[in-house]
Amino acid sequence: MTWSRGPVMVTGGGGFLGQAVVRRLRSAGAAEIFVPRSGEYDLRTTEGVRDALSAGKPQLVIHLAAVVGGIGANRENPGRFFYENAIMGIQLLEQARLAGVAKFVTIGTVCSYPKFTPVPFHEDDLWNGYPEETNAPYGLAKKMLLVQSQAYRQQFGMNAIYLIPVNLYGPGDNFDPRSSHVIPALIKKCIDARESGAEEIEVWGTGNASREFLFVDDAAEGIVLASERYDGAEPVNVGVGREITIRELVETVARLTGFGGSIRWDSSRPDGQPRRALDTTRAREAFGFAAATGFEDGLRRTVAWYEAHRGELARRQAPAGVQS
Repeated sequence: MTWSRGPVMVTGGGGFLGQAVVRRLRSAGAAEIFVPRSGEYDLRTTEGVRDALSAGKPQLVIHLAAVVGGIGANRENPGRFFYENAIMGIQLLEQARLAGVAKFVTIGTVCSYPKFTPVPFHEDDLWNGYPEETNAPYGLAKKMLLVQSQAYRQQFGMNAIYLIPVNLYGPGDNFDPRSSHVIPALIKKCIDARESGAEEIEVWGTGNASREFLFVDDAAEGIVLASERYDGAEPVNVGVGREITIRELVETVARLTGFGGSIRWDSSRPDGQPRRALDTTRAREAFGFAAATGFEDGLRRTVAWYEAHRGELARRQAPAGVQS
């Protein structure tokens, strides 16, 4: 794939990951990038998808748009998270096929893996069980797009690839406590507690679960490399290949934000998936991707960004929704 072939459409290109992908595409030489905004193009409808494809006339589609959130948001919106994520992807793939799009890149989710997948998660384990219950509807909606991509490749010869990024973080993340993921939620909680002089913070779960985190600019690099170099049918993990327990994560965020109080664990709340870390061999071998940002360095940059922008963010917080 070369950017000289024609325009690129990035759904969700105004969101957290989307902005990083657009920046990386530009630095790679993509001159024509079309970002369909949700206020103008409703990608949950056939008409909205057709209008977006007609306006952008892309040869490459990178589908990032999603309805997303942490454990709490997933528990409160399972039907919405399933339907809207599934229908967007299904409509986009079908209409892109009909429009003759040369290549389609779907961004899946690590939440699609079975709850008790052996660590590190290998792509071949994807179908060996049911996802962790708190975000299963979201994970399954995204996994259906892998099925669709492979089916379209088999029947129609469509060049559709499927990437599975691990949990993302970085400057520009969503810090709204109603819909944020664990790292921005913890950063905000610790800084709020530091500013108010609170003696403790409460954190969901036991702290024993583990997660893997990928800096957003590294994720964008992996996505663009795959768009350029990978044309296979098999899904590909995009991560760093290392895990950290939630307890270690909380202690690190507290230290980096200057919160010196105690941490109270609410074990009545769910931990989510017990462990999460990816085997990244396929990404390295298939398109040469390896994450470059050290975890603590990435956290420092994320904390610094939030400290600089938290006043502005507090004024314009909005509920969870389609990233645009």
